[in-house]
Amino acid sequence: MSVERFQFGEFEFDTGTRALTHKGRLVKLQAQPAILLSVLLARDNQVVSREVLKQAIWGDDTYVDFEKGLNFCIAQIRSALRDNAARPLYIRTLPKQGYQFIAPVQNASVSSAALPGVNPAKTSTMRWIPLAGAAIGLAVLALGVVMYLSVASASNSPNLAIMRFDADSNSPQTQRLASNLTDDVVVQLASRSGGHYRVIGNAGILRAPREQRDLAAVASTLRCKYAVLGQVKADGNKILILAHLIRLSDLTHIEVVRIERRLDDPMTVESDAAARITSQFAAKMANHPEQAASFPSSGH
Repeated sequence: MSVERFQFGEFEFDTGTRALTHKGRLVKLQAQPAILLSVLLARDNQVVSREVLKQAIWGDDTYVDFEKGLNFCIAQIRSALRDNAARPLYIRTLPKQGYQFIAPVQNASVSSAALPGVNPAKTSTMRWIPLAGAAIGLAVLALGVVMYLSVASASNSPNLAIMRFDADSNSPQTQRLASNLTDDVVVQLASRSGGHYRVIGNAGILRAPREQRDLAAVASTLRCKYAVLGQVKADGNKILILAHLIRLSDLTHIEVVRIERRLDDPMTVESDAAARITSQFAAKMANHPEQAASFPSSGH
């Protein structure tokens, strides 16, 4: 069995579990940022284009706002690594080109059983760089299998439309939170689809204001069976987020998620809310879609 452990600075990243640790302590990192980080590490000190990263994370069969999705992933990685885009220690942005992992990457642990003919006594001292081609090949193969399974099963899967979350106030912070939360939910639901549904999050009809929203048109135009609608309500330093999973044929609520938080750290609130919404809605959609009618609603 082969396991790659990339060590850089005070961090270590395990490609098998996608676990990022800092001085032995686990650092929270969501699935898609973890995939992106593994690709950057596998191409240590090389410029990786945005197109390559898009393909590695989403492939061709997911309808998301790729630019915002990539920006979200990079922001999450930088936050986890305590990196600064203006003075990067780990990830450098090259405008119109892509991203480059610039920190020295130390030894990766590779099982001798996975490398026939390798002297076990020398395995611990081997640097990862000579194995870069094999590691990248394995990573591409694994991502290719996931993408193939997703594409193959998605052809008969229902479309899930993600409507722009509504903000109940005109404050820039609330508006920004609603917008970013929408994009995060699109990105995370797409990554969790497993071929059970297809996500559409960047169609113009989904960005219409609440008073102009036409769910029947969404269903017919985008051929969607389900939609996610959300609301962000601010009250001082408190925030209430409501997310609804709706079956469009009869406007039935399949699931409702209610989240109340203090707005001390908007990025954390946004990330945690998106993760919770995704977890609950993806679990519902993972069942055979036509069985969704048997799911009880969790309330309004």
